[in-house]
Amino acid sequence: MNTFNQPIAGAWDLTIPVRKQEYLAIGLAVINSLTNLISLIFIALIARDIHEPKFGMAMANLDAIAVAISLFTRIWSFRVSHLAAYRLENILRTALTAHLATVSLGYTQTLGAGTIKKIVQDDVRALHGFVADSVPLFGRAYTTPIATLPLLFIVDWRMALASIATLPIGLGAMSLAMKDYAQKREEYDRANENINSTVIEFVQGMQVVRTFDNGTSSFDRYQQSLDLFTQKLRDWTEATIASGRVGTLLFKSLPGLIIVLGVGIYLTIQGTLEIPILVLFLLLSANLNTSLEPIMLLNSFISEARASALRIGSIFAEPALAQPTDPQMPQDSSIAFKDVSFSYDPDRQILQNIDLDLAAGTVTAIVGLSGAGKTTLLRLIPRFWDVSSGSIEIGGVDLRQMTTDTLMSWISFVFQDTFLVNDSIRANICLGKPDATTAEIEAAAQSACAHDFILNLADGYNTIVGERGTRLSGGERQRITISRAILQNNPIVILDEATAFADPENELLIQQAIAALTQGKTLVVVAHRLATIQNADRIVVLDRGKVVEQGNHSELIASAGLYFRLWNTAQTARNWQLSARSRMLT
Repeated sequence: MNTFNQPIAGAWDLTIPVRKQEYLAIGLAVINSLTNLISLIFIALIARDIHEPKFGMAMANLDAIAVAISLFTRIWSFRVSHLAAYRLENILRTALTAHLATVSLGYTQTLGAGTIKKIVQDDVRALHGFVADSVPLFGRAYTTPIATLPLLFIVDWRMALASIATLPIGLGAMSLAMKDYAQKREEYDRANENINSTVIEFVQGMQVVRTFDNGTSSFDRYQQSLDLFTQKLRDWTEATIASGRVGTLLFKSLPGLIIVLGVGIYLTIQGTLEIPILVLFLLLSANLNTSLEPIMLLNSFISEARASALRIGSIFAEPALAQPTDPQMPQDSSIAFKDVSFSYDPDRQILQNIDLDLAAGTVTAIVGLSGAGKTTLLRLIPRFWDVSSGSIEIGGVDLRQMTTDTLMSWISFVFQDTFLVNDSIRANICLGKPDATTAEIEAAAQSACAHDFILNLADGYNTIVGERGTRLSGGERQRITISRAILQNNPIVILDEATAFADPENELLIQQAIAALTQGKTLVVVAHRLATIQNADRIVVLDRGKVVEQGNHSELIASAGLYFRLWNTAQTARNWQLSARSRMLT
């Protein structure tokens, strides 16, 4: 469940779960800064009383205690902040993935894999860095100037002015370097997302890439993304490098020390400044300058963390699919589409005014030309998207009146593109039923004609399938997903042409597995091979998002409409052969 319910305006809004640890880290950093300042004052006092050993030794002991406390609190400040950062990282990634599982599938597809990866990995990591490193800096960077500056002016206003002489120029240079930081950071992040998406596309489509262009076109796209990223980084660097270097240099201790030492020597020669006071200013001015440098670093951290927080917040702001306040249970496995229309965006209607009544226990095939809306129609049933208008009912209950858990307990979905996680075959089969016994898993695999090939693998059911199941053949992967659906034993089965890319041997095995899966179930299937759905109770023909025909095979052939033309085209395709081979055979 999304625990970040309030609008996200910046990084601090996302760190609420570790707020106590942040306060503790800041408190320890404040103590660190104060005791560090005290230890420097003690050094000046020791220099003043160096000819009084008894008093000097007492100061030395106090100084040692202050140094020990400063060191201890510095170590523990960063320890607390880093532990909090790791905890926040875990909380955010868990919350993000959990929330993404509840939003519309269309939203995640619109974001794209590259953007999601960047947000869940890189942006969360940026928040980790913010908490781990920036939080202690808040206490240290602001405490030291606030405590030091009044002290310097109280002791000697002339030397105080000398101590801060480099600061106005340094602040101006750093402000110039940080100009338009948010815009430049956004451009940089967009270019980085583009690289992520291109790399993911290149890797996932490696087989196709190698087959058709040996990687040339895809590599060119990657190179273009990389060139854009490099150009953005170069422009950003060129715009900030000079002022940034000047500002950074002036916040180092050496420039300030040179000025303080020069002014101090002059005033000492004039007899208006004592040596111990000069020592004090040398120590405190160096400490002051080095404490101000992290403030500039903090601005960078905060801007980066804010940009990351806003992207993370945009995901949390996406509403989850609405859950009913009074959930209902379907009475049976019938499915009804009532004047359903759907579009991914307002400019393009995908489905228009669909009316269908699919009785429980029947087989319905959805056919049509490519782009007719077949797969979209199927994916509205498990509510991957909400309909734009109208309603879909299961057992007389609107999908929106069922909880997601209830809906998923009624539907099994076998996709055309199989999905396996990089885990064991056993884990993949029981993905939808984690508490399944070994006997249940093996029985499901036997029904799906998968048991024999699994046993022939070196590790049997404990075999790791590889990323996206790449260690198995396409037919084997499909039978694993069917085993998963059989194990769920849900009343409704939706098939997005599970045999579209199977070879004849695997197609037969998959069809046998599907027969076992759909026994006594309500089956809705998208069919590309019309010969496989001749015996369906009903065939629904879609064209440009509308139902143009429906009936059984014989009725549709007799009506000589779109289905009849599709059937004739399919028969012609079945009898097609390479003309050159035809000549060779004659």
